[in-house]
Amino acid sequence: MWRYLVGAVAALMLAGAGMLLFGARARTDTVLPAASTALAQVGQDGEALPATMPEASAKTREEKRFGRYDKDRDGKITRDEYLVSRRKAYAKLDVDHDGKLSFDEWSAKTLGKFATADRDKSGAMSAGEFATTAVVRKTKAVVKCPPVEAES
Repeated sequence: MWRYLVGAVAALMLAGAGMLLFGARARTDTVLPAASTALAQVGQDGEALPATMPEASAKTREEKRFGRYDKDRDGKITRDEYLVSRRKAYAKLDVDHDGKLSFDEWSAKTLGKFATADRDKSGAMSAGEFATTAVVRKTKAVVKCPPVEAES
């Protein structure tokens, strides 16, 4: 029975603490002083800023992509404009510039990667050699903190 009484008192105390915490008013005084209007009207290079800020264009990602393909800016993407990036990629692969892509030309990067990974030149990769062919992912920069000195 005493457990119920202690539980009820604890619940009332938590409810009271919540009322005090959530019922408190937010601070209305400003923490930082207001910037003077003279400083606000001058840019970093000392020139006066315009009275109104220019509006940013509301181009969507798809409109920007369309603009990259539409080289002559006529509002239409022709077949040639659409295939420019493919032609450039094909030209990089076509090493002998004969206009034909052989299997060796097409797979040159993969064959080079295999040759580099196959360290013992056995013609087959072990699990350790295969692990070196994994794609290196871009990682977020890791902030290295200075070492903490041990207290004496």
